[in-house]
Amino acid sequence: MEMNRTQTDVYDAIVIGARCAGSPTAMLLAQRGYRVLLLEKATFPSEVPRGHMIQASGVALLKEWGLFERVLASNCPPISRFVFDLGSLALAGMPQGATLIAPRHGVLDTILADAAVASGAELREGFLVQEMQMDGNRVIGIRGNGPDGVQVTERANIVIGADGLYSLVARAVQAPTYDVRPSLTCAYFTYYSNLPVEETAIYVRDKRVIVAFPTNDVNTCIGLQFPREELAAFRADIAGNFLHIVGLVPELAARVRNAKQTERFLGVTDIPNFFRKPSGPGWALVGDAGYHKDPYTGQGISDAFFSAKLLAEAIDAGFSRRQPLEEALAAYEQQRNAQALPSYEFNYQLATFEPPSREMQHLFAALARNQVETNNFFGAISGTIPIPEFFAPANLQRITSQHDVPVPASE
Repeated sequence: MEMNRTQTDVYDAIVIGARCAGSPTAMLLAQRGYRVLLLEKATFPSEVPRGHMIQASGVALLKEWGLFERVLASNCPPISRFVFDLGSLALAGMPQGATLIAPRHGVLDTILADAAVASGAELREGFLVQEMQMDGNRVIGIRGNGPDGVQVTERANIVIGADGLYSLVARAVQAPTYDVRPSLTCAYFTYYSNLPVEETAIYVRDKRVIVAFPTNDVNTCIGLQFPREELAAFRADIAGNFLHIVGLVPELAARVRNAKQTERFLGVTDIPNFFRKPSGPGWALVGDAGYHKDPYTGQGISDAFFSAKLLAEAIDAGFSRRQPLEEALAAYEQQRNAQALPSYEFNYQLATFEPPSREMQHLFAALARNQVETNNFFGAISGTIPIPEFFAPANLQRITSQHDVPVPASE
């Protein structure tokens, strides 16, 4: 049996996916008075094997939405120090007033979904969307089923895919991709108790990146990235190879040996790099469904928040007739790309694991003697300072000219 709503029950928006991109989009639209249906195939709380660092730019949006204190109250510690350790030198700092957090997805996604519901969105968990409903080339709704297995058809003025890398919406409308880059890395991570850390630390060693940061319930996440071509060899002995790579940082490895692993190893083995056209007749994409990059600097959740805010503003501009909807959605794509492209390029360059150029080595050596500019460097990583602004040739020349320092030897 299939249930259908009448035409008067058309939603303003259906959002597919209620995690870091979908729930904020639904929340922001509902706050503007729109009738929003939010669909999620999982039930909360639930984890997903993805990174969960929220950089300073994302924290700023959580504060704007009144959700930051709720995340802290989940026993998720604020992080006020960033370490970037190249072996030959280490930089440490943070822009003044900036904070990072790294809540588990089971915690964060529940808070975001609850906020969407509190704002007026209708949430259906355990709902599997099976197909888009079309009228010619226009998306007009969805067809799927909830936990009871009853087929349901729902209609909306716009269907928003916040359903991740393998978005059903993107596939259904054949959303074009562009600026596609090969996948360079893969990642594994796990969690430990009795391993207290207070900062986010990135260690770069021999074409590997080891990351450590605190998360909920006095646990520490240890993660690593390495070239994708080494995945098969790594999988032959995940535990042994994980600890071997962590051993490239002896002081961290010693602490890991004395800690208790609290969860299994989790792998993210498909890390594509692409942009998708994020809108068309009756549909839009947000978060990873519309754009994805290598997670080297942990910007994914912040990107999802930012694109959710942009998309909600564009839809509101179109629905309220302040601007033609097609024009507003085109502006959404332009704004998204202008914000995302510098970080996309920066992360991709880092993910090649190429040794730092002579110029970058000179920069790092200068930063090691300049705390103010080191803090600005971390501002570029965490999203409080535009990457093009910090890495502008004139700015780099200004920084390096302040200190006549020897360039450390490459490892």
